[in-house]
Amino acid sequence: MPYGFGYFDPTMILLIPSIILAMYAQAKVRSTFIRYLRVGGKKGYTGYQVARYILDNNGMKDVPVELVGGQLGDHYDPRKRAVRLSNDVYHGHSIASVSVAAHETGHAIQHAKGYIPLSFRNIIFPVANFGSRAAWIFIFLGLIMSMPSLLDLGVLLFSAAVLFQVVTLPVEFNASSRAIRLLDEGGFIAEDEYKHSKKVLNAAALTYVAAMATAISQLIRLLLIRGRRRD
Repeated sequence: MPYGFGYFDPTMILLIPSIILAMYAQAKVRSTFIRYLRVGGKKGYTGYQVARYILDNNGMKDVPVELVGGQLGDHYDPRKRAVRLSNDVYHGHSIASVSVAAHETGHAIQHAKGYIPLSFRNIIFPVANFGSRAAWIFIFLGLIMSMPSLLDLGVLLFSAAVLFQVVTLPVEFNASSRAIRLLDEGGFIAEDEYKHSKKVLNAAALTYVAAMATAISQLIRLLLIRGRRRD
């Protein structure tokens, strides 16, 4: 009997827990961000002010803080060496705004100091990016054409994407730890606001945990399919 493609694929069951986790993580990060976006920081700083101060204070005056569209699109671009903040974070005075801004500048500091996991992630990004796009083409062709070599190539390419997700986790957790310390050192939030800031950052980190869990589950599933095809 053909495996998958027109028939029930029992290995899909492996993805259910990670899919549920991913859905929960997305809902959690959005609800937590919106909740604390409505809570103004007692010190009154904007996300831009926090990011600009931290960068300047760490000798990175040449790193720009740019405004980007959308919500939750905040990120650090290592290729352009730029911190990019969404409108709610850039102009916002909320706990969510300053927490996210500090997190993204944490990535900029990682880059400047040669933080090894980030450097490794940047190195494998091109391969992982290509792998995540091309893997399924080779996997599909390998299955329908019964060509194990193509299937193996697809699994190998997908493994690079999984490795990227695994390496991303410590990078994100480290950036969040830096963010809390930077907020404390700069006096950007009051003492009783730290627990709220951590909730924002922890919710964001959960999305990366879910992404890694989904990627690993999918890889295990592909390895099972590959093993069955070779039997």
